[in-house]
Amino acid sequence: MADKITAVKGMNDILPPDSARWEWLEDKVRSLMARYAYRNIRTPIVEPTQLFVRGIGEVTDIVEKEMYSFEDRLNGEALTLRPENTAGVVRAVAEHSMLYEGGKRLYYMGPMFRHERPQRGRYRQFHQIGAEALGFAGAEVDAELILLAHALWREIGLTDVRLELNSLGQPDERRAHRAALIEYFEKHLDVLDEEARRRLQSNPLRILDTKNPSMQQLVADAPRLIDFLGEASLAHFDAVKAILDANGVPWSLNPRLVRGLDYYNLTVFEFVTDRLGRRHDGVGVQRGRCDLSALLPQQLEHALDTQRPAHGRRRLATDLFDQVV
Repeated sequence: MADKITAVKGMNDILPPDSARWEWLEDKVRSLMARYAYRNIRTPIVEPTQLFVRGIGEVTDIVEKEMYSFEDRLNGEALTLRPENTAGVVRAVAEHSMLYEGGKRLYYMGPMFRHERPQRGRYRQFHQIGAEALGFAGAEVDAELILLAHALWREIGLTDVRLELNSLGQPDERRAHRAALIEYFEKHLDVLDEEARRRLQSNPLRILDTKNPSMQQLVADAPRLIDFLGEASLAHFDAVKAILDANGVPWSLNPRLVRGLDYYNLTVFEFVTDRLGRRHDGVGVQRGRCDLSALLPQQLEHALDTQRPAHGRRRLATDLFDQVV
């Protein structure tokens, strides 16, 4: 008897009645995005591998070990199933010259793919809702995206969600912080685990994300990026916080909040809930300001900005529908 064919591990069917719940959430998102003047964009699930290598960064976990990549048998082109969609949206915007008429507010919903070990809240095919505000440089649009995500939680009736903020500053400020981190961690090599030692020279910022209990105090005492920010970056961050305060949105500063992708600058935020289990598996929304020139330097003559909240929809759909539906 032939072996039974089943879905790929970590890639799940969505069957009735669960599919109706997904449609309910998607309808809520479409309505909210329309109120905020965001328009839908749909990009291919397969992109040139180089797009992600250039935009996400060669020394990130995604590029090093999580991408589904393959060679096109017709022409030998290196292709990858999209692990995230900011790079694809920026590629589409640049390819079709969409910013010539001014900034654009876009959103998407769809599957993403990462080759990682399936576990609770993490799947090889997962689904994201994302919003991208491209061509807007001010702090106002940072706050706009946070307010949009905050409105989504209210729209679906989700409670027990906390907002955490940080600023990554500009590249020169991160370089100074990076040097300080390396110097600090090199003095404590005996405490670093194998993964942290591997990242020390290539991407020391990611050490701050460690889940290793024996390294938590070391990380807590590490130099803080926010202490390396210049006046302009601090003023930008203060403006974002002031808008949130004016709109009654509570927040807390998390100096360890960092993004693993190379194109992030300035404001980053996470909405966190403990309903999804372990503390760092509880992220409902991750977001940061992105430098488009880091993604497609040859196709964009000027360094424009994009703001993006990425909603890990599979986690929400699986674990939170009991609360909101």
